[in-house]
Amino acid sequence: MEKTHKKTEHEKSSMKINGWVEEVRDLGGIKFIDLHTPQGNHQITLVKGKVPENLFELIAKITRQSAITVWGKEKDNSQAPGGKEIIPEKIEIVGLSETPLPFDPSGKTPAELETRLDWRFLDFRSKKSLAIFKIQNEILKVFRSFFRSESFLEIQPPAIISSATEGGSDLFAIPYFDKEAFLAQSPQLYKQMGAISLGKVFSISPVWRAEKFNTPTHLNEIRQMDIEMGFVESEEDVMKVLERVVAEIVKSVVKNCKNELEFLGVKLNIPKLPFRRVTYTECIESLQKKGEKIEWGDDFSKPQERILGKMYGDAFFLKDWPTKIKAFYAMPYEDNPKVCHAFDCIFHGIEISSGTQRIHIPKLLIERLKSKGLNPDNFKFYIDCFRYGAPAHAGWSIGLERITMTLTGVNNIREATMFPRDRTRLSP
Repeated sequence: MEKTHKKTEHEKSSMKINGWVEEVRDLGGIKFIDLHTPQGNHQITLVKGKVPENLFELIAKITRQSAITVWGKEKDNSQAPGGKEIIPEKIEIVGLSETPLPFDPSGKTPAELETRLDWRFLDFRSKKSLAIFKIQNEILKVFRSFFRSESFLEIQPPAIISSATEGGSDLFAIPYFDKEAFLAQSPQLYKQMGAISLGKVFSISPVWRAEKFNTPTHLNEIRQMDIEMGFVESEEDVMKVLERVVAEIVKSVVKNCKNELEFLGVKLNIPKLPFRRVTYTECIESLQKKGEKIEWGDDFSKPQERILGKMYGDAFFLKDWPTKIKAFYAMPYEDNPKVCHAFDCIFHGIEISSGTQRIHIPKLLIERLKSKGLNPDNFKFYIDCFRYGAPAHAGWSIGLERITMTLTGVNNIREATMFPRDRTRLSP
């Protein structure tokens, strides 16, 4: 009987790889191509006499960041990156790069963040950006799969609205035929309408805020990951869901993005459930004891959030906020209307999420709109939703870029945003 022969690593069938050339190294009779791909880098090794001669002429024409396709066989090489190398049989230049490059995405020559953002498509080829956006992709995947498994319905709220969603003046006005409209600051009103008729809903959508901040943690366009639940007893119902999904996101990133976390130098601990609950009043008093200048009724600064993070742990809820500093739809406590059923989730010293139990009583909603200086007539369609069998409901939102920032350890939210929009940047 003829013996079957098991193929070794050296005898594997030919493979095809697409990527971008980071570098070509010439050692005389041996040339190396460092090929970048979204799956990782590969070493292409060309040895005189062992590969077609025309390949040496071809790679003399290749410039850095040219797009090429390589056909060849992979073999073991302990000295090559990853312990593997590819011996090419054929190479095709599919997109020759001009020279010089605007900057070096390999990172061997550091570039300023603004330069990287100016040439964002090129920056996507850097190992750092690739790691960040693979982690962001994992966050989105887990978020969607978690809520689908919990029987939530994904909804698509509008991006153009007729009036302020949350009050204030931080809206981008746009012409809408013969009317003035606005870019949505939040899907808030629409996810509430979903929850009071569909029960449990979630969405992932862009929102815009015309705030004139230009800090490392603020943008004028972000993506929000929102949920809303009907038939709740209190905001605690959605807080329990929030802590579970945050823990699940971190767990999945730790499991499925090991290489990316290692490259970024980040070590994540999966937060333990339940998250600690701390009241707004307790936080104010704790900061005052530390000498912070803050009074009851003030919001917390980013440095103060970091201080609270060191005091109360990696993940905790900051709840029972003053009604006057939360949105008009936040449900006040019946026995103490100065305080409302509102919470923030502080994660790694940064607020990643905020939520409330919503007002579902039309009369109270009208009162709260007036107290915020808003005209109830502009919210008639919204108020009318609660006149026909509206249950108690609550929800929250997570900023996608903000949670990406915390999980990847970057210091500027623009690095965690594919195409950031701020006061000075409108392109690319």
